[in-house]
Amino acid sequence: MNRLRQQMAFLREIDRLKQVQRRSLLLHEERWENSAEHSWHVAMAVWVLAEHANETVDVCKVIQMMLLHDIVEIDAGDTYVYDEAAMAAKAEKEQRAAERLFGLLPADQARRFRAIWDEFEAGETPEARFAAAVDRLLPVTHNHGTGGKSWRMHGVSREQVLARNRAIEAGSHPLWQEARSMIEEALPDEGANRED
Repeated sequence: MNRLRQQMAFLREIDRLKQVQRRSLLLHEERWENSAEHSWHVAMAVWVLAEHANETVDVCKVIQMMLLHDIVEIDAGDTYVYDEAAMAAKAEKEQRAAERLFGLLPADQARRFRAIWDEFEAGETPEARFAAAVDRLLPVTHNHGTGGKSWRMHGVSREQVLARNRAIEAGSHPLWQEARSMIEEALPDEGANRED
């Protein structure tokens, strides 16, 4: 029963991911996406888009990465990718969060879950590269669908968006081509970075 109690404690704790607000607007509502919604959406996107990975990937493992990758935001919060100062402190905060959160699980599960999370963070395997590509693609999709609204609200330039998302190409050439097209459509006028 101790094992089950540990697993239930973990499941109760990760419910808090639903409260972590991101900086991507939903496509069909005027509200910000939360990290739990994002994790579900990227897991589904991996399943749908796996054929576009640059290399053969273990789709189940990539889905596991997507379900785990943002759990640390329960403690560390969501770091806006265009905030350079916040990005500098991100890794340390997330490492501490990973220790605490995965530590709620039984030791064998904690090791497995942490290894998957660490693999995603390192970005060195085909699975991690494809996971990172899909993770970056969906916020681009949201911004494309809203006419670049959250980028404009935060004063993010087209060049910043292109530079930040170029990493998509390491996981999928076709997804990078699609992302570039969406970015250029959402931010066609470099002079219009802010919404009035």
